[in-house]
Amino acid sequence: MKFNKNIQDLIPTMKKWRQTIHSFPEIAYEEYKTAEFIEKKLKEFGIKVIKNIGKTGLVGILEGKNKSNKSIGLRADMDALPMDEKTNLSYSSKNLGKMHACGHDGHVTMLLGAAKILSEDKNFSGKVYFIFQPAEEGGRAGAKSMINDGLFKKFKIDNVWGIHNWPGVELGKAVIHKQFAMAGGDIFEINILGKGGHAAQPNVSNDPIIALGFIIVSLQTIVSRQLDPFSNAVLSITKINSGSAFNVIPETAYLGGTLRSTNEHDRDNLLKKIKSLVEQTAISHNCKVDFRIIPGYPPTVNDEKSASFAHEIYEKHFGIDMIDENCTPTMGSEDFSYMLTEKPGAYIWLGAGINSEKLHSPYFDFNDKLLPFGVKYWECLVKENLK
Repeated sequence: MKFNKNIQDLIPTMKKWRQTIHSFPEIAYEEYKTAEFIEKKLKEFGIKVIKNIGKTGLVGILEGKNKSNKSIGLRADMDALPMDEKTNLSYSSKNLGKMHACGHDGHVTMLLGAAKILSEDKNFSGKVYFIFQPAEEGGRAGAKSMINDGLFKKFKIDNVWGIHNWPGVELGKAVIHKQFAMAGGDIFEINILGKGGHAAQPNVSNDPIIALGFIIVSLQTIVSRQLDPFSNAVLSITKINSGSAFNVIPETAYLGGTLRSTNEHDRDNLLKKIKSLVEQTAISHNCKVDFRIIPGYPPTVNDEKSASFAHEIYEKHFGIDMIDENCTPTMGSEDFSYMLTEKPGAYIWLGAGINSEKLHSPYFDFNDKLLPFGVKYWECLVKENLK
């Protein structure tokens, strides 16, 4: 793939930016140094910067040379994960227990590259809002924080767009889902209260472990028997805890897990059914139950018209062969979904390479060869959108 000279010349600089950001990863709402780095670069490009949107988030504003009321928002997440890096790269994490294992360092760099390119000719009509978002990882909902802090009230943003690098897809190929792209994810916790006693006398106890076992088995029927076969959901039990001695029936038992769903209707319906089943099963074993839902991110659903527009842009400027039509949506979650519930737009994946290390691996490193693809897409999207 050949790129225009301005992008080609910027690649070595972008690599330095990306590897610098990679070396000082910061987790949710602690992205102070990252935000400072971004602010400095944007100001060097002559772009106005508004800070502290969603605590550590910031927005760059660039006006085109042609006046217009139109606008577009481009978003990059900038937080890292709370994990140790094992890459042994020269620019590996200097912050113990923190690592850019999802490629957000690359997302920031691609958006900075696009900001620089667009600031040099300003060949568009209207305004571009460069949205650098904190706290995507770990359910911390940085996108929601920015919205609550007035992202779409303080700034007139007509539509909003996002990119994520995607290992396992050929380098630079785009995956553009017409609507559903990523699942919503909720956490549930179940505390069962029984009546403890001696393990040799279960008849005078109300064993919470027996109730727990029946709940585990029964929950597996929720998706297979309660959901429309043409819909999709995943229910996984991931945590179990009870007891402290071999000869004691415990007083309590605990289990927790996650529900992944593809739309709000199924999500609400399934959570109600889970709660009902858990409570009834506990009662049938003479136990009480405390059922708690920790709401997660809603499903990420592209605006169909926007997704078609993104497809047209990528086909026009990269070629139809550079669009992967076979990559299915994922049951993973993403808080860009909050922005897409507020504004039309589309969230696309850009292939990081067939053999790239998987996301969230301690050996992951963003593929710098992807940087110019992201910059070119952002540039073309802006100029086609703000003609």
